Amino acid sequence: MSLPQFKLLRPRSVEEAVGDLGRRVGNIRVLAGGTDLIPSMRQKLFEPEHVLDLRGIGELRGIKPQADGGVEIGALTTLRSIERSEFLRQQYPVLTEAAATVASPVLRNMGTIGGNICLDTRCLWYNQSLTWRKGCGFCIKKDGDLCHVAPGGTKCWAVFSGDTPPALLCLNAEIEIAGQAGARRIPLREFYTGDGENYRRLQPGELVTRVILPAPAADFRGVYRKLRVRGSIDYPLAGVAVAMKCSNGHVADVRIGITAVNPAPLLVEGVSELLAGKAVDQALAEAAGDLAARISKPLTTSALTPEYRREMIRVFTKRAVLAAAQVADRN
Repeated sequence: MSLPQFKLLRPRSVEEAVGDLGRRVGNIRVLAGGTDLIPSMRQKLFEPEHVLDLRGIGELRGIKPQADGGVEIGALTTLRSIERSEFLRQQYPVLTEAAATVASPVLRNMGTIGGNICLDTRCLWYNQSLTWRKGCGFCIKKDGDLCHVAPGGTKCWAVFSGDTPPALLCLNAEIEIAGQAGARRIPLREFYTGDGENYRRLQPGELVTRVILPAPAADFRGVYRKLRVRGSIDYPLAGVAVAMKCSNGHVADVRIGITAVNPAPLLVEGVSELLAGKAVDQALAEAAGDLAARISKPLTTSALTPEYRREMIRVFTKRAVLAAAQVADRN
């Protein structure tokens, strides 16, 4: 499938990029690594008049430890760089584990942390060729007015399938967003709407420029577990991130994030209350899995059944909690 015609813009600063976006609202798409945008353009999901290539903006790259013990990560930092960062592996291991599962090594060399945060939501009815989508009458998310996942509903149920956001949620991450009015910082948990169509709170003319991880989150050990059909390339069909802090063999604090089973990545509520002050065992890990499965709402957005994906959230959460407890207890 060929790309539609477009004009490529190559800004050299954030200010220039924001200006380009502001002048071309509605007719422009942002290119970071291109691993999601380019295939979508080939499928005619996007046919912008302009593509804004951010790769010439050096200030958006790099992993920069801060004096307070936290770290800032530029939005154009590749997933491969995050995966290989010794600093992040020591201080924020759940993030490096999640980054290491994204797609394949070749794609991680191109894909960026900002792109993974802003990843378009996915659905069996949406991520197809123009001919295929036309034959189905299109859908709410693109060119139509029907959600094939939930017929009769007014909400798009396309799922968010990024691997790093659940890990970042566990780390209480913030993101910086640049716009014509200046820069603002928000908690990542406030970035997603829970609607598959308008899935992020990013205004026209705005860019995600960096990720900020706070110093207290460096005390957490963590793991990431991912369900996919193939061992490489594939997006998650269910993903679980666990970040845990232990003291004398007992849980001091714990956070669990899930992805690919809702229109947004989510933190599982009630987990800290369930596990805090206790030594993790099979029963407690199973109870945590039940909490995660309870908020999972996988519908028919992929080839695997919703029931199977919800059960895998339960199973993967149990396994991840047990694994995280072992790691955290050793540190």
